[in-house]
Amino acid sequence: MSEEPGIKKFMFVNRKAPYGTVYALEALEVVLITAAFDQDVSLAFLDDGVFQLRKGQQTKGIETKNFSPTYRALEGYDIEKLYVEKEALAARGLTEDDLLVDVTVLDRKALGVLMDEQDVILSF
Repeated sequence: MSEEPGIKKFMFVNRKAPYGTVYALEALEVVLITAAFDQDVSLAFLDDGVFQLRKGQQTKGIETKNFSPTYRALEGYDIEKLYVEKEALAARGLTEDDLLVDVTVLDRKALGVLMDEQDVILSF
């Protein structure tokens, strides 16, 4: 748990593909708002959520704005803790090289331990 008064550890768990629902975009907006209030913010990408970070997303065919470049701007908001579940990457045929930002890849067990250390977990 956080030791600084007023600062909480927030982890946002992203489980959905980037397009087809509002979950991924809404999660990103909430992450930015939380960081604006100087909280300790981290993101975890599990299941189809790993596709949110995939390079080369093309959204013209579905007539939706490609918001994936926003992930590259997170560092400017002091959001540098991005975690990806190793098993989710492997199950989808992806590697760390397929992702547009630097992440820490953790196995399911290690990610669970990290989640236990959070004050607040929000799942999208």
